[in-house]
Amino acid sequence: MRGQPPPTTGPVAAPYRVEEAYRELGTAVLGYALRRAASREDALDVVAETFATAWRRRDDLPDADDEVRPWLFGIARLCLANATRSTLRSGRLGERLAAAMAGEAVPDPAEVHAGRADRQRVRAALEELSAEDRELVTLVAWEGPTPAQAATALGVAPGTARVRLHRARTRLRAVLSSTEEADRAL
Repeated sequence: MRGQPPPTTGPVAAPYRVEEAYRELGTAVLGYALRRAASREDALDVVAETFATAWRRRDDLPDADDEVRPWLFGIARLCLANATRSTLRSGRLGERLAAAMAGEAVPDPAEVHAGRADRQRVRAALEELSAEDRELVTLVAWEGPTPAQAATALGVAPGTARVRLHRARTRLRAVLSSTEEADRAL
């Protein structure tokens, strides 16, 4: 294909025609979008979407050169409408979220970070337990059943579950205490 002029008709010509339309009419479509969009960034997005759509619909590209510009403006108009709807939906979502969170205190980032560090320490300490003990401790602590109910869920005798739970909690406290002491030493 190198050195040969691009085809002017047929399905192979469509990609070349879209490229040509972009080179010749890209600035005009940008101007159209800039005059109608809420921001420069929105206008640039509309132009990108317009030519992406034109590429996908390249077989629909009008044959007459004087019809290409209005065809692209029609696509741009629809892209602008989509962008406007998206902005409105986003704004309504933000309002609903703000209303849902009204009255709720915004968490202090330092508290969030400290909570995250505590959770990481607890998870690391849980990893020190056997898989069975870890399952028993987390089941009782996170899901809330009694030790007897947890025993049923795990298929062990209630007395066995109570003893294992007591021993696992003791080991967990010991691991957490040693990590606290190591953190204070730093």
